[in-house]
Amino acid sequence: MRASVGDRIIVEGTRPGVPRRDGRIVALHHADGSPPYDVCWEDTGRVSEFFPGPDSHLHHYGRRQEPAEGLGPAEARHLFVD
Repeated sequence: MRASVGDRIIVEGTRPGVPRRDGRIVALHHADGSPPYDVCWEDTGRVSEFFPGPDSHLHHYGRRQEPAEGLGPAEARHLFVD
C-alpha cells in the first residue's frame, strides 16, 4: 500500500455493529508512501499513527498519471487517477 498526503483511508468494520472509519492522511513517515501514516480521523478529528491492516483501503485523490505518449503538457494536466 502506497499513499500520499491528502489520500483518504477507509477501515471497514470487521464485526457486525462495528462502523466503518475513514480519515485523511496528513503525514507520511517514509518518502516512498509506505506505512505507517499519520491519519486525521473524521469521527473524532484526532490525528494518530496508523498501520493499515487487511480491512483498510485507500482512495487516491488528485494523483496525476504519467502523461500518455504524444500528449502535450496542456492535455496531460487533465489526466487524473480516481
